[in-house]
Amino acid sequence: MLQNERRGTLKAAISAFLDHAANEAGLSDATLDAYRRDLTRFLAWCRERDTNDTTTLGVNDIRGFAAAEHRRGLSPRSVQRRLSGLRRFFRYLRREGVISHDPSRGVRAPKVRRKLPEVLDIDQVLALLDIPQEDELAERDRAILELFYASGLRVSELAGLTWDRIDMNEGLVRVLGKGRRERLVPVGRHALKALRQWRRIHATVAGVDQPRVFTSLKGRPLGVRAIQKRVAYWSERQGLDQRVHPHQLRHSFASHILESSGDLRAVQELLGHANLTTTQIYTHLDFQHLAKVYDKTHPRAKKQK
Repeated sequence: MLQNERRGTLKAAISAFLDHAANEAGLSDATLDAYRRDLTRFLAWCRERDTNDTTTLGVNDIRGFAAAEHRRGLSPRSVQRRLSGLRRFFRYLRREGVISHDPSRGVRAPKVRRKLPEVLDIDQVLALLDIPQEDELAERDRAILELFYASGLRVSELAGLTWDRIDMNEGLVRVLGKGRRERLVPVGRHALKALRQWRRIHATVAGVDQPRVFTSLKGRPLGVRAIQKRVAYWSERQGLDQRVHPHQLRHSFASHILESSGDLRAVQELLGHANLTTTQIYTHLDFQHLAKVYDKTHPRAKKQK
């Protein structure tokens, strides 16, 4: 609460907001760090203009800050994130009665050119997953890759996964995603088989008291970076013509499900997207596939040699 600081400085208001945000349910450490960086940058910009009073800030100040950040070389997406943090900050100040109007309302960031995610086709996925059962490390990595493609998990979700969240009998995994939202995701039979094989090895190398599913052969939990490196290693080892990253497998999972089912809502639930608009990017991928088929097969679309 901003009590004696209600008429205080912008710095005091930012400090109170960050304290409030730290105790607000659902905010990850990464989100809090982003708010702290964005508001620190905004404070520095305001100080350069001798502005230090929250009640005097207007819409032109917010527009000026966004424009200055864009000129400084920030991408439109980064400017959008800056503005998102400011909007939450000013909403908080309004609730506390510090300001009577929100100066960030109606301020738009530069348009972001939407980049379509790269996906693997079915043959590429099958080639990547065809890992030889040569040793314990290969068994673990096959389970990682199978689970990525079977369930569309984020790399952070897979890294933090514990055995008690996998129901081997029902073929389900309980995932704790962004904003601490929980979802149930099916696990395919190939992934279940790979997980069972890895679990037998895991019990030996990590012991029954280690809850994390994916560990090193010394029993230490694998971090996000280590998992990314293993995915990249197998994409090269299996002869793919590109360096594959975990999010590419998530994109491929979503695109292949949508291509087969046409059910955008189901894909949204499987991916754990809060908003359907986030999932709609995969409709563009599906259309790209259809357009290529059309160009290759329709008599009026074929290019003359």
